[in-house]
Amino acid sequence: MLKIGVLGAGHLGKIHLRLLNQSSKYELVGFYDPCKENAAKVAEEFGYKPFDSIQELIDSVDVVDIVTPTLSHYDCAVQAIQSKKHIFLEKPISNTVEEAEHIIALANQYEVKGQVGHVERFNPAFKAVKDKIHNPMFIETHRLAEFNPRGTDVPVVLDLMIHDIDAILSVVKSPIKNIHATGTAVISDSPDIANARIEFENGCVANITSSRISMKNMRKARFFQKDAYISVDYLDKICEVVKMKDAPEIPGDFDLILQNAEGLKKQIYFDNPKVETNNAILEELETFADAIQNNTTPVVTLEDGTAALRVAHEIIKCFDK
Repeated sequence: MLKIGVLGAGHLGKIHLRLLNQSSKYELVGFYDPCKENAAKVAEEFGYKPFDSIQELIDSVDVVDIVTPTLSHYDCAVQAIQSKKHIFLEKPISNTVEEAEHIIALANQYEVKGQVGHVERFNPAFKAVKDKIHNPMFIETHRLAEFNPRGTDVPVVLDLMIHDIDAILSVVKSPIKNIHATGTAVISDSPDIANARIEFENGCVANITSSRISMKNMRKARFFQKDAYISVDYLDKICEVVKMKDAPEIPGDFDLILQNAEGLKKQIYFDNPKVETNNAILEELETFADAIQNNTTPVVTLEDGTAALRVAHEIIKCFDK
C-alpha cells in the first residue's frame, strides 16, 4: 500500500483527504495546509494528521497529492520530485507551460510518475462512450456554472474550459491548425465567459463554450462523426449514441429511415452503452496508484496536462487580439 500525503486542505483538498482515507490502495499519512487555523480545524474535525511543513510531509510519503492553488503547483511539484516522490497534480498542471515542461523534465530525471487531475476523463458517461468516438469531425461543448467566487483568480478557460480541452485532445489525434476565441469579463477581472473554435489539421472543428456566471449548471459535449452522433452529459452522467447504417430493403414497422436527396436510405438506431456508477475522483487517484505499482503509464499524463494547458493559453492569447 502506497503512503500518500495531501498538500492543501481547501474545498477540493478535503474531498481528496476523505476519499484517500477510504481507499484500499493508499495509506493516508496526513496533510499540510499553510493556514494554521484551517489545518487545526481539519485535523480536529476529521482526525487527519497535520504536518508542520511541506518537506516534513514529503519525507513521510511515497506519493504527494497536490491540491493547492494553481500558482503554487510548480513549487510543490518540484520539491516533491526532487525528493523522488510521485506526484498527483490537480488541474491545471501549473500556471505556465514553461513550468509544466520543467515538471515533466524533472519527473523524467528523477524517474517518478505524475498524473494530472483532469477528472472528466473518469466521468462514467465519458468512459462509457470514449471507445465509440472514432475520428470525430465536429465537436461542441458547453460547460456553464453558477457564479462561485472560488476560482475567479484565473480566467474561465483555466477554471472550466480546460476540462473540455483535455477531453477533446484525448479523442482527436491530430495537430491543431488554428484557434479563434473571444472572452468577456463580467464580474471578475479576468474573462468569465469564453468561446473558442479549434481547427485541427485533419479537418475536425471543436466549438467550446464556458461560463461561470450562468443561471444554471451545464456540462455537455456532442461528438459528430461519420454515421454517428454521440452526446455526453457530464453533470447528469448520461450518454447517448445514435448511429446510422444502410437501411434494409424491407424496413420494419418501427424502423427509423432517413433518405437523402440522392435517394440513399439510412436506418437510425441507438447504441447506448451502460454507464457504470463510480466516484471519478477516487478512481483517478486509484488508477494512479495502479500505474505506480505496475509501472504503467498514468491515464492522464503530465504531458497530457501540459498539452491542455498549452491550448488554454493559446485561447487566452486570442482575447487580446
